[in-house]
This record gives sequence, structure tokens and C-alpha cells, in this order.
Amino acid sequence: MNAIDRTPADLLRSALAADPARPLVTFYDDATGERVELSVATFANWVAKTANLLQGDLSAEPGDRLALLLPAHWQSAVWLLACHSTGVVAEVGGDPAAADLVVSGPDTLDAARACSGERIALALRPLGGRFPRAPEGFADYAVEVPGQGDRFAPFAPVEPDEPALAVAGRELTGAELVEEARAEAARLGLGPGDRVLSGLGWETWEGLAAGLYAPLAAGGSVVLCRNTGGLSEEGLARRVADERVDLTLL
Repeated sequence: MNAIDRTPADLLRSALAADPARPLVTFYDDATGERVELSVATFANWVAKTANLLQGDLSAEPGDRLALLLPAHWQSAVWLLACHSTGVVAEVGGDPAAADLVVSGPDTLDAARACSGERIALALRPLGGRFPRAPEGFADYAVEVPGQGDRFAPFAPVEPDEPALAVAGRELTGAELVEEARAEAARLGLGPGDRVLSGLGWETWEGLAAGLYAPLAAGGSVVLCRNTGGLSEEGLARRVADERVDLTLL
């Protein structure tokens, strides 16, 4: 990856310039049988649309705090990079009552209602499907995002030395996040083209790094696996082979 990248959004732009067609995020949900594969270009398109939703419809500004109440999921990865593209601070598992806006999955809606700002809900259904009926007090992400623009330009530059991510009591600037992602990629032995299978939760930096930031920083890709409890050893071995996984983290 480009050594001058200083924010996570820079890392994504470099990945897009290097090889837009390669897989970046492959997602499995073993409770539903869902499999989704997003190339760098497709992932970047989702990020652009979500960033436009954040900046435009939700009027989010650099420095605003977003409580992200989502599990390890391909749509969670999209939201993280959209925050990094706009300068919004993503607080993973953050307190909705103290946040400027909240993004919630279907299991955390009650907690998310403590946010007095904008509230977005994700059904986390296969293929990014919408709720049968939007939860009261929330905008349905799957309804709001398709009409957003495919290109994104921030109203103000995203500064690498401003806060970008808060998780498990740690807060990282964009530059620190990139530096730590590169360090974690080196620790894991990741290089360009390597594929990581991760079943780790995203409530810690280690889980976030393994499931998104380290592969992105290394020029690799990730196979995210949710609800793996019922997956047999044979099933896991088959997935590792089918997805040409280089490193498995469960």
C-alpha cells in the first residue's frame, strides 16, 4: 500500500487505485446461510453512498460522535469507512445518549433510542435488505442509502491528527489508526493479496484490526464470519480452502 496514506480513507483510495476488481470483504452468516462478496470497487461505492448520507441527509460534521451498535458485519465495515471519509468519530459500542447520532442493528434498537440526534437502523438481512417496517424513530438504512451519490467529496478535509475511532476505552486518530493497522498487519505476517478469515468480534481493537483494518493496510482482504458456533471443523476447513484463506483467526 501507499506509504503516504495517513487516514483509513486514504487506505481505501489506494486499494481502489491498485486493483478495484479484487475481493476486499467476503461475509458469511452461518445462522442464515448468507454469503456476500464485495470487491474493492463495490465496497468503495457503498462507502461513498453512506458518506453522502452522513454528510448530506444527516448533516454530520467532522468531530461529531457516532455510536455504532453493530456486530462484525460487512455493513459495519462500510459505516466505519464512511465515518473515516467524513471525519465523524466512530464509537464502536458507544453510548447513544452521549453521541450526536447512532447507527443500530435490530437487537440494539431500545438502547439506541437514548440518542437525541439522528438514528439509523439496519435490519442486517441478507443482501442488505430493509425492515418490513422501519422501527419507530429510526430511518431505515436500506431505504435511505440506494439513492445517494456514487462519488463522495467531503465538505472539509479530514485531518489525520483528529479523532477517528473509539473502541474498548481507546481512542485513535486517523494517523494512529493507520499506523496501528500496519503494525498489526506486520505482526500477523500479512502482505498484499493475503486473505484473513476472522470470526472475532469487533468490540475490541484486536477484532477490528483482524477483521478490517490490518488486511486493508496490507493490501489484503478479509473473510468475515458471523455466528460460527454451529460450523463444524470440516465446514470450516472447506471454507478456508474454498476462500483460499492464508490466516484464520477465531
